[in-house]
Parts: sequence; structure tokens; C-alpha cells
Amino acid sequence: MKKVVKGLVLASFLIAGSTSTASAASSNLGKESLASNDGWASYGKGTTGGSGADSRHTFTVKNRSEFVRALSESGNTPKIVYVEGSIDFNVDENNQPATAEHYAKKCGYDFNAYLKAYSPEKWGYDKEVSGPLEDARVCAQKEQKKQVVVNVPSNTSIIGVGKDAKIWGGSLNISGVENVIVRNLAFEAPRDFFPQWDPTDGDQGEWNSEYDNIVVTNGAEHVWVDHNTFSDGRYHDKGFGEYFGRKFQQHDGLLDVTNTASYVTASYNVFQDHDKVSIIGSSDSKTSDRGRLKVTLHHNYYKNLTQRLPRVRYGEVHVYNNYYEFAKSTDYSFQYALGVGIESKIYAQNNYFSFDYNVPLGNIIKDWKGTSIYEEGSYVKSSAGERQVHLLQETNKENGTKLDEKVGWKPSLYKKMNPTQSVPGTVKAQAGAGKL
Repeated sequence: MKKVVKGLVLASFLIAGSTSTASAASSNLGKESLASNDGWASYGKGTTGGSGADSRHTFTVKNRSEFVRALSESGNTPKIVYVEGSIDFNVDENNQPATAEHYAKKCGYDFNAYLKAYSPEKWGYDKEVSGPLEDARVCAQKEQKKQVVVNVPSNTSIIGVGKDAKIWGGSLNISGVENVIVRNLAFEAPRDFFPQWDPTDGDQGEWNSEYDNIVVTNGAEHVWVDHNTFSDGRYHDKGFGEYFGRKFQQHDGLLDVTNTASYVTASYNVFQDHDKVSIIGSSDSKTSDRGRLKVTLHHNYYKNLTQRLPRVRYGEVHVYNNYYEFAKSTDYSFQYALGVGIESKIYAQNNYFSFDYNVPLGNIIKDWKGTSIYEEGSYVKSSAGERQVHLLQETNKENGTKLDEKVGWKPSLYKKMNPTQSVPGTVKAQAGAGKL
């Protein structure tokens, strides 16, 4: 069993009495790299994370402060950060739970005054909100962001210890870096206490929030996200209520890949109880994403979710051997799974969709100004029975779309393609935190 240090041990920094041990199994995980031929993250030089870290750059952390120090003080030196137990990111400087009032007080933000000032009856729907109250909201949001968003440097492996490692309300920002591994962690989606009211978003306006559990962005490359569990946990959207007749949305995405990031593999994760799960490509106008956003999603378990499983712009995205399961009696009503956005090139193979009700087959793929998606080997089980379905054909027939299969590429970076009917059993048995 290998001794590791809790917090950071460098010549300039030492936490007294902070030695701890990670389990032998977890220690082995920290030393693992992504296997060759395992999705886009294995392209070229592959993804090794911090597997080559020496003992001075191997840490076991138990709270946010230790976690941040282990990352920030090590810089881009290969490092392994073992997460032991539950870590709450939404805390104050003393690692005590922080409320919305804690952040709002620093900026003089008053939510009731905000509602009064920007109500549609007074402000209307023609322009975005502005003024001192919006400035105070932005200030409060920035104060919360300092705590809940943690930047991950290059050459890092973040590994959950055992079966109960968890990050509550935290966002890992993998931005402009390379070679990162995140494995064996449960994540509860961060809550944005200060969503913005945008009256120009749609016909009725929307509340829009910040913070994804994990965002890979700004040219980041070679990222492996494996055997994690993502969900809204204790805070489902329905508990946030409505203002101005619209859902007071405090959650954003679970795993997003945006702004020219590329070479990402997400495997054997569980995504459950959430609305907007994964967007790949940040906007229709972001033409610099062309030739980037190369992502593989395989053997993931998508359970009781609403949309973006994933939604793609521009990217070459391989979606195979995933299991999608939806119940009628859930807090998150299904809208669609595969979103075909502008210039997207989704290659979907051998995915299994299970509903405990009768779903229109044309709802599984949604056209978001796209032109093409390749899809084969899909099975759908519903109250109407189980059968193999050509989802693209059903989408075009039911919705009057004209999507074709000319995506212009064919995946080669995969180890094994399971028969679709074996996918539910395989994925449910192996996906998620604590299954390694």
C-alpha cells in the first residue's frame, strides 16, 4: 500500500500531520492511463493524466481547500489527486457550507428587488436586463463562482477513493489544458444561486444559469472521463419553483465540451435526474469549432433525463453502446436524445433506448439546424415492445426532416462493439462510480 500525502507537499509548502493512505485499488487507478484505441482521447499521444506522478505529487484530499492546493501548487507537473469521502465545493473560506445569502451580502444583491425591477409587466421582453440590480446579481454570481469552480491543470488524474467519493456542488473547469483524467467520482450538479433573467430568450424569456459539473473548453485536449456518476442529487429542478411563469433554473450541464476543445472520451459514466446533460459545441456561430470537438461517448448509462444526450454542433462524435432508460413518472420528462446541430457529424452505433411508456420514435433524434447523422443498430423497448429501429428514418418520417447519413467520417478508435441487445446488462453492471 502506497503512502500518499493529503494536501500538497513541496519544498515551499507542507501541511503538518497530513499523511493518509488511499486504498490499493484506488492507487492502481491513479497509475492507469487510457488504453490505446479507446475513443478520441486515445488519438495521437493518448491520455495519461498524472499517471507518471512521483510521491511528492500524489495527494489524498478530504476538503475543498486541500483539493485546490493540490491542483494549483503543483502546476502542470504530473499529479494524482485522490478524493476521499465527500467534498463540498459550495463552502466559505473556512470550509463551512455557504448559502445564497452569504454571497449576496457581499454584493448588496436583493432578489425580491430584482424580481420587481425586471418583471415582464415593467421591463418587457424586448431587451436584456441591465442596471444596478443586474450588476449586483453578476457580482454575487462571481463570488459564488470563486468557490464552486476549480481549474484543473494539465497532466492531472483526479480519482475517487473506494465507493463513496463524491464532489457536492462543484464544477471542474478543464480549460486550455491537456492530458486530464477524472474517474470513480460521484458528482452532484452545482446550483447557481443567481441565475440571470433573460426576457429575450425565446418568446417568454428564460432563467439561465452557470456551472457544469465538468466543462472541457477553450482548446483543452486529451481528456478521459470514466466511471463517474452525475446527477442533480438532492436538488431537483422542480424544487426551485417558477418566476415570471418560467422555471427558475439553477442547473446547467453535467458534461460539456465547447470552444475548440477536442479528443475527449467519456466512458462507463452514469448520468441521471437532470435536464440539459451534454452539449458539444457552444454556438452556431463558433466556426472555429470546425475540425475540433472530437468526442467519444461509449457504455454510458443515461437515466431519466430531458435532453442533450448529447446535442452536437460541428464535432465528429462517436456515440456507441450507450444505454438510455426513461420512466414516465420522473421529475425529468424526456424530450430527445441525439441533437443534430449545425455541421454536426454524429456517428451513432448499437445504442439501446428503453421507455416504460410508448414514445414517438421520431422524438429520439432532434434536428437543430443540422444536415447529417449516421445511425445504425439502435434498439427501442417501450410499452409497444422491443424492436430494432432505424431512428433516422423514423425522425425524417415523423417530423418532415431531411437528415441524411453523409457525415464524412467513420470511427476507428474503439476496442469492441457490443451487440445492442447486450448493452443494457453490460452498462447497468459496469457504469458509474464505485464500479471499478
